[in-house]
Amino acid sequence: MPCLLGIESSMKMMSSALLGLLISFTVLSTSSALQCYRCHGYSTVNCQNVQECSYEDSCLSLSEKGGKTIRQCIRYTDCDNLRLTQMFPSVDGFTYRCCSSNLCNGGIATATSQPALLLGALVPVLLGLWVL
Repeated sequence: MPCLLGIESSMKMMSSALLGLLISFTVLSTSSALQCYRCHGYSTVNCQNVQECSYEDSCLSLSEKGGKTIRQCIRYTDCDNLRLTQMFPSVDGFTYRCCSSNLCNGGIATATSQPALLLGALVPVLLGLWVL
């Protein structure tokens, strides 16, 4: 009988792990592309143009010292002062912010990093393994 209990316990652990992986895969695969505001100019306070990012993984909000603001999709690897200076040579003296959650480059926003989303998806798997 002890042998059967061991097999039953292993089966429960395996099914819990598979269920957790299935849930994690479903959460990650059903997410759509990142969306960012897209505006260029001096009056972007009420920017309503939404762009779906095809190949980019972040949103940019770049403010020129003269008041012009640029909001758009961008690759996170391009979010540094040197690269942005190359990408926007006509913009002089700017501040910028890159973020990675939907529409985070608007007014006041909070960013959720991709590692945090992945951790949130893996928690059910880890809890399932720990409980067994």
